[in-house]
Amino acid sequence: MIPLREMFGIAGFVIEAIGVICIVAGFVLSAIWFAGRLRRISSLDAYQQFRQDLARSIILGLEFLIAGDIIRTVTVDQTLTGAAVLMLIVLIRVMLSLMLEFEIEGRWPWQRRSEET
Repeated sequence: MIPLREMFGIAGFVIEAIGVICIVAGFVLSAIWFAGRLRRISSLDAYQQFRQDLARSIILGLEFLIAGDIIRTVTVDQTLTGAAVLMLIVLIRVMLSLMLEFEIEGRWPWQRRSEET
């Protein structure tokens, strides 16, 4: 029987792997869609859509990576150093997510959309 702590460690690793797969698959799909759009719309519009598609896949992947880090740190690496490293990693990934969200939407997540005001 696998110890519970080891199972959580494996679960954290699997969740992180899903995050990496999301980013890689998002890149591949975004590149394919970009190539298809180049024939239909202007290259600038196709490029901007490519960036937005890629940013969305990175945000999704970062969410999985953060979840995996939290699971592994809380259940496997229960040290003050592990918690400090987790805090730094989460902070960096949250900042990346915010910047990518701003890139996609053109506004911060906490700002109202213009049609809502």
